[in-house]
Amino acid sequence: MDFIHFFTDALAASWQLLVQASPYMLFGLLVGGLLKVFLSPEYVAKHLGSSRFSSVIKAALLGIPIPLCSCGVLPAAASLKKQGANKGATAAFLISTPESGVDSIAITYALLDPIMTVARPIAAFVSAMAAGIGINLIQAPAAQKAPTPQPPLETDCGCSGTCSPSEPAIPPGLMVRLRMGLRYAATDIWGDLAGWFFVGILAAGIITVLIPDEIISSYLGGGLISMLLMLCLGIPLYICATASTPIAAAFILKGVSPGTALVFLLVGPATNVTSLSVLLGILGKKATAIYLTAIAVFAVLCGLALDLVYASLGISAIAIIGESSEILPPSISLASTLLLLILSIPPLTALAKKWFSKKQSGCGCSGDTCSTSGHF
Repeated sequence: MDFIHFFTDALAASWQLLVQASPYMLFGLLVGGLLKVFLSPEYVAKHLGSSRFSSVIKAALLGIPIPLCSCGVLPAAASLKKQGANKGATAAFLISTPESGVDSIAITYALLDPIMTVARPIAAFVSAMAAGIGINLIQAPAAQKAPTPQPPLETDCGCSGTCSPSEPAIPPGLMVRLRMGLRYAATDIWGDLAGWFFVGILAAGIITVLIPDEIISSYLGGGLISMLLMLCLGIPLYICATASTPIAAAFILKGVSPGTALVFLLVGPATNVTSLSVLLGILGKKATAIYLTAIAVFAVLCGLALDLVYASLGISAIAIIGESSEILPPSISLASTLLLLILSIPPLTALAKKWFSKKQSGCGCSGDTCSTSGHF
């Protein structure tokens, strides 16, 4: 009976988080799909070449809105590097992309509060810029390479199959691009995120019911020691920025300081043990060491600064957590939840088939390499 009560309470807590998050998740997916069809990889790559500083700043800013996890960002970053991006810019993109994203920013607003919503992308940008500039100062970037030609965006060329060079493609119109973006958001982006998102929702519900407030507040209530402990938890863990948000909300409700929760939100998505071998191949040993050090150091510094902000404003994170989601009428939240569940049926079914067929790789992607479907 105790187990049944625990199970039902955990599901109830998870459902409440899901209803709060769903409208903002749908909005984040919409923006992510539009980024796919309106952002040119070739244009991006030429800005991330030989400059030590401007390329890093641009790469860090570029990565903030793109919704990719720490696994999905690896092939995208490798592609940028092949197109001519230097190591510092590549590292900045590798950090800011999984730490943030329009989807995670939206869900942060829904489940946490406006202060954390602003602090999260700022901290991601600062840590990404520090790592990228540090790498470029130690390993000066070489002369910019010509970007590798990329396949054109899907077009309405009027021919069957692939258009031949003699048949110039007709650029797709606005409505075509919008349909392509919506399809990409509902299939590719949500296909990569759905499994981890629901894992995070369920984990947050379990944490809310299972872990006593006294234990969390005693060890993770704030301060340097709490953040170092959170580093040890978050660095080896594989979790995307979206899935980490409901867990961070559950932590804060249990007494974790906002700064300590921010450390988890930064290091959890940006690092994991399974991606280290790929990072070594993309960046090299020295740059990878700088990459990990910058993430750890600046996550803690940003966490300490955030706790000071809450303290100076006299704001309790527990008191205002989730208030932003109450702006929307319950009917919209419920309708959004049902729509998100419907969209989740194909990716969750595909994910279950991969698990049962034992073809899932260590980073969460199927096959021998990570899919590049999450490219911008």
